[in-house]
Amino acid sequence: MAWHKNQGVLYFAHFQVYMYKEIKETSMRIMAMKEYKAHLLMVAAQIGYTLLYIITEASFKHGLNPHVYITYRHIVGGFVMLPFAFFLERKQRPNLTLPLFFEIFVLSLLGYTSPTFVASMVNTIASLTFIIAVGLRMEGLDLRNPRGIAKLMGTLISLCGVMTMSLYKGPIMKNVRKPLIHVHGSLSNNTESWLKGSILTVASCITWSIWYIMQAFTLKRYPAQLSLTTWMSFIGAAQSAFFTVIVQHTKSAWTIGFDIDLWSIVYGGVVVSGLIVFVQLWCTEAKGPVFVTMFNPLSTILVATLAYFVLGEKLYLGSIVGAVIVIIGLYLLLWGKDDAQQSNSSTNIDANENKINRDSSFEKRVTPGEGVP
Repeated sequence: MAWHKNQGVLYFAHFQVYMYKEIKETSMRIMAMKEYKAHLLMVAAQIGYTLLYIITEASFKHGLNPHVYITYRHIVGGFVMLPFAFFLERKQRPNLTLPLFFEIFVLSLLGYTSPTFVASMVNTIASLTFIIAVGLRMEGLDLRNPRGIAKLMGTLISLCGVMTMSLYKGPIMKNVRKPLIHVHGSLSNNTESWLKGSILTVASCITWSIWYIMQAFTLKRYPAQLSLTTWMSFIGAAQSAFFTVIVQHTKSAWTIGFDIDLWSIVYGGVVVSGLIVFVQLWCTEAKGPVFVTMFNPLSTILVATLAYFVLGEKLYLGSIVGAVIVIIGLYLLLWGKDDAQQSNSSTNIDANENKINRDSSFEKRVTPGEGVP
């Protein structure tokens, strides 16, 4: 009887080890999917920004006022996200105090000053955010660790790629085919507008970097991404409307027809002010602000590619070289930031494995003939 009892315990130990291995493999697959969920979401967000650039460029050339566009876009985004925020975050949404409302007001103001167009200088936001995050100790940087060196080198290499795209043009690449889409109209392109635009773009990059950093602080006090997205949209719409009324006095500028202007506003409100901002807030809380800004150069690369093949715009060799450098730097930075979560996951798995091994150690002590009278 004792032999049969020990055999049952032995079989149970084998079964326990087998089930643990199956659970471990399944857990590893699930963790791998969760690990790259934020990466895939940010790539999708950059694709969304790319389409935004193409659509808004067409609508602005059609005559849509940029300030009116931003106002309407935020209004659409706020109303789209409102029902989701109200029902899905009803229990987890904290009370909105006056200091917290002021914080969201400033956050919305910084988001409003962010650049609408995709420019090469916008790609410096990742480097600026990384420097600010390290200074505020939100981002760890251990130069004694290879991954810490990779984060620093990835940032510097990406910045070199951005500078290459901005300062070096090189020869024009020959168009391989006729453009699929012709965008009619023109934008003012004099020296004064270029100088003003350059100054505003630099200022926007700085404020946008602060915007990403501030999101991380606000999410700690208001951990409801849908509600925060909704508040930012409505407050941003009010701020934009106040400024637009001052600089734009013609009533015709506020009139939107059933044309590219309407579709541009709907797309910008639903996809960008709504979905993409929510995705960025989720990724900021999960991975940090530096992770989110690392993907900004992808939109510039995608825009250049799409504009070349679809709109027939000029593509320079410097853009291609710079894009390759940016991708190398982005890969290094992603690899450098990927260590903390993997380390925590490995620690938890090893702890569970040690527990199972202790529980199944009877397998080594019990033999089929042991305990037989």
